[in-house]
Amino acid sequence: MSSQVIEKLKDKPHLFERFFRRLLPFDHLIMIYCWIIIILTVNFARPIGDYLGLLLFHGGTIVMIIVMAKFVRSLENRLVFFIRILYPIILMTFFYQFSGKLVQVVVPWLFDEQLAMLEKAVLGVHPTLWLDPGSIHVIITELLSAAYFSYYFMIPGLALVLFLGKKDRELRRFVTATCVTFFASYLIFIFYPVAGPRFYFAGMYINELTGPIFRPLVNLIIDNAAFKGGAMPSSHVAEAIIVMMFAIRSYGRKAYFLIPIVIGLAMGTIYGRFHFASDVVVGAVLAFIIYWFTLKFYPTQKDFSRKWKLSDFDKKVMYVSDSL
Repeated sequence: MSSQVIEKLKDKPHLFERFFRRLLPFDHLIMIYCWIIIILTVNFARPIGDYLGLLLFHGGTIVMIIVMAKFVRSLENRLVFFIRILYPIILMTFFYQFSGKLVQVVVPWLFDEQLAMLEKAVLGVHPTLWLDPGSIHVIITELLSAAYFSYYFMIPGLALVLFLGKKDRELRRFVTATCVTFFASYLIFIFYPVAGPRFYFAGMYINELTGPIFRPLVNLIIDNAAFKGGAMPSSHVAEAIIVMMFAIRSYGRKAYFLIPIVIGLAMGTIYGRFHFASDVVVGAVLAFIIYWFTLKFYPTQKDFSRKWKLSDFDKKVMYVSDSL
């Protein structure tokens, strides 16, 4: 082989190098998470036939990412960019539901009694039971339920605002932090399942939480979408803090209105009987760690490109990557 040919081969990037250059950090995270879920399912879930949907979804997600990495050659089109960057947010609902299928499969028991005893020892009371007799009021219930309900608009809301504002790097960081937050929460659900006060203290509450608008809406979502065993940590609180921190980082004082909403959401999870106080504390700590970790270690090198010029040996075209 001539020296010229050898030099050309050296300049031509390796197949795997080209592939991994096209992956964003959250692509790696999603594939790793999918493999973890597949491995846990194959090893612990029985009968395995009942989990075929879970396996197909997570396996299909891996294939989808590989296909996107191969065929998405340009991000100049904003619609393509929008789909390429924000697809994880669409998938999170499905990841959440499927994680619920492994709750009490890997670890077959619940840890509610452990948390209840810990809070009683530290605080002297069970917070949700302590709030029950004296603080039940329709206005309070509605306000805290509204704060809790706002969570369902926070993630797509900030993502859309960052996209329209063309804050592309912050958008990618936000999506990455969101993936880490949810995946960490889902894995904790699986390995440390906690049902939450509404199950553990069922029948012990004196008053019923009622309201004309937001309390029924919250109940509708919880009754139809939540699963028993996904209380620790509070992923609602964790992700709401992630949204708040990235919003303040990007927009400063304009995003300060999120602070009382997030505080109300955190209070609403306890008042609404969805979470122990411990779930909220762990969720908050997790969020701040993930926020710091994402900003500290998010790659600054060229992690994706708007323009891809793949090597073509015959045409002698070199591989070029221009970062966003």
